[in-house]
Order: sequence, then C-alpha cells, then structure tokens
Amino acid sequence: MRLDKLTPFYVMQILKEAQDYPNAIHLEIGQPDLPPSPKVAQALHAAIDEQHFSYTQTEGLYELRSLIAKHYKLRYNLTVDPDQILLTPGSSGAFLLAYSLTLDISQTLSIADPGYPSYKNFAAMLGIKPKFLNVTPSTNYCITPDMMGDTHALQISNPANPTGTIYERELLKELAQKCDREGIWLISDELYHGLTYEEQPACAREFSERAIVISGFSKYFCMPGLRLGWIILPHELVDDAIKLAQNIFLSAPTLSQYAALQAFDYAYLKSVTQTFHERRDYLYAALREFFDIPTKPQGAFYIWADVSRYSDDSFAFAKHLLQKIQVATTPGIDFGQNETHRFIRFSFTQPLPKLKEAMERLASLLG
Repeated sequence: MRLDKLTPFYVMQILKEAQDYPNAIHLEIGQPDLPPSPKVAQALHAAIDEQHFSYTQTEGLYELRSLIAKHYKLRYNLTVDPDQILLTPGSSGAFLLAYSLTLDISQTLSIADPGYPSYKNFAAMLGIKPKFLNVTPSTNYCITPDMMGDTHALQISNPANPTGTIYERELLKELAQKCDREGIWLISDELYHGLTYEEQPACAREFSERAIVISGFSKYFCMPGLRLGWIILPHELVDDAIKLAQNIFLSAPTLSQYAALQAFDYAYLKSVTQTFHERRDYLYAALREFFDIPTKPQGAFYIWADVSRYSDDSFAFAKHLLQKIQVATTPGIDFGQNETHRFIRFSFTQPLPKLKEAMERLASLLG
C-alpha cells in the first residue's frame, strides 16, 4: 500500500479546532442530526436482551436482506434476489468489496472531481489508479458518457457529495448502456437515496443488471453510528464477494442488523425527508446572499458554495469562518482539485434555529 497516495481530510482539522469553541455551529460533518425511527431503538434493546452477540452469516441476516429487496420493489419496482445483497460494515466496507471484485492492481477507476474523497483513497489502498473526470455546473456536476474514455470501472455518486446533484434518468441510462457495451463495471453510490427533494432518482439497476449498487443505513435512515451498509451485486460476483468479506470483516455488526429490521418505517422516514427539505430551502436561499451557488442541491444535505469573492484558499477561508464566527464548514479541497480551492461545503445537519443563527453570524462577518 502506498500511504503517500492517501489524502488527509482537512475537515477533520476543522472539527478538531472546533472543539475549542463551545458555541461552534457544526455545518461540516456529513451525518444526520436526527435520530432513527423509535422502532430502531426498541429493536436494538430487544436484540441486547435476547443476547444477539454472535456473528451472523457473512452475507448478513436473511430477514434483513429480504426487507432491503422488498424496499427496492416498493421504491423502484425492481426485483432483487436477497442472495445478491451483502450487508457490510458501513458503505465503506461495500466499496472495498466492489473495487476488489472488479479491478486488479494498476487498472483504472473513473471518478468525478469534485467527489467523495474516500473513493480515491480506497483505490490507493488497493493499488488501483483513480482517473479524475472534471465535472462542472454545465453537466450538473455529473459524469457524461463522452467524458469517460478508456477505463475499467466507473464510480458515480447519485445524489452526489459534495454538490447534492442527481443523475437524470436518461443520463444514468446512457452511462449504464455504455458500460454494458464496453465491459466497464458501473458502481453506483446511492447512499443518499430517500433524501431527495423534487424527484426520486433512478437506481442504476433499472438500466443494467451488471450495475453494482451501494447504499446503507447511515444517511436516510439516520443510523450513522451503527455502521451498516449494503451492496447489490450481479449473481456472478456473489460467491467471490462472500469469500472476500469473510476475510476482510467476516460479517457486519450483529446488533446493528437486528436494529435495522425496524428501520423501514416509511411514515417516520417521510418526516426525515421533509425536515431536510425545509432546511435545504432555507439555507440555499440564505447562502445565496453571500456566495455563488452553481447548482441547487437536489438531494443529500449539502450546499456547494463558491467563496472566491472572498478567498482563493478554501481551507484558509473555512478556518477564518471558524475562528471569527465559530461556524464550522468543510474545505472544498477535501473533494479533489477541480476548482475546489474556491469552494466550501455547508451541511444542513443542524436544526433550523441553528442554521439561522449561523447565517446571522455570517452576515455579521460578510454583510
């Protein structure tokens, strides 16, 4: 492993420094502040009482995998065999499986820049070459087929982190068809599905049975600390995935799996989406008073703000906001090199009163 190829998370330096400010407003970390459905806590306590402390089978509880399959039928009218689903320790475990299954050392993984930083770091751990595709507002920060060139696998994020943008159905279909024609693996990170505000994004498997779909319980289901994700694989990869998983992590956390049996509480989840929708609308309008916002986020809980009228160093500007007004944000340079020095990411993972207070502080500094 080439450790020199791994990039640090500058946001962690912001988070560490923010501990010095008791009144800091945390708009930097990408985790929901809302609790999961109360039924999840009840299921977790029941699992403890019933002493479910053993490993599960590597694939995970069949009952939970069946519920996930049912979810895809309900949301996307997709038929997924529960045996194609593996439960993983967070979505991170799923990415390690996906890359290990589809790519050999020195093969190429295409990813968007700006994009989620762990993609390139996972690639570096496995000796895979990341190929950065510069995405811009002209394509809604999405990869298009003409950008791809030669590659072995394509990683997309739908909705995207840090921009909150969504791949329109026709574009996702075109990407999936191109990957199928050219023998390219399509890996779709759909972790923020459910947290979308105008329309529901398509699932990549609607257009290709070869597509590898990764999701989990951290964001929409508000269970980040339970560290539980899933991966949907083509049948041909399942046996190898199980062998890999047995050696990497053996199985996902047992108590988390039992808790997740009650996570599909759609009435409660509707309220989660509504809450973030309201926050998105407020913060998007408020931030436009100070920054250029190239695209209105359609999903996730992030706003990608151009701060270049104030600074061309996103890390220095994020530190400035923290030190002067105690508002913590994520420097854009965490997400790549494509104009990222001009941007910071705001997470609307605080209640509305906190968001409003943050904007009052911002107005006092920049207004």
